[in-house]
Amino acid sequence: MAIRTAHTAWTGGLTDGSGEVELQSSGIANFTVSFPRRIADEAEGVTSPEELIAAAHSACYAMQFSHLLSEAGATPENVDVTASVELAPDPDGGFFIPGISLTVRGYAEGIDENTFWKLANEAKATCPVSKALSAVKSIELAVTFEDF
Repeated sequence: MAIRTAHTAWTGGLTDGSGEVELQSSGIANFTVSFPRRIADEAEGVTSPEELIAAAHSACYAMQFSHLLSEAGATPENVDVTASVELAPDPDGGFFIPGISLTVRGYAEGIDENTFWKLANEAKATCPVSKALSAVKSIELAVTFEDF
């Protein structure tokens, strides 16, 4: 199977340094990272590992959910996924990710709302990124079944 690679070049210390993340496999983007912006309320054009995890989780979940809907005989019309990854001080020192919230809005032709919810939860459990993040204490899921 495929292996994807990213590279980060960092200069300086934690609080006064900065870095650049390069998505090497696709070559489509470079992103600036900074610890002060990572823990600030406003990102100000700088990304963070948590935002990159959120991007990976939302994309992976959307793919897995669409797959499960299709396998169930439905036609996925729209699946709109937002992932929010929280960074917080760790009581044992440093920082940790205490929780992730997945918010899903969508509609699939040929399936009822109860099955939609069941498959949404199954996607949360079976998405490869969810599996990789299983050490996170809480991955919350909010689902809205609606016709866009």
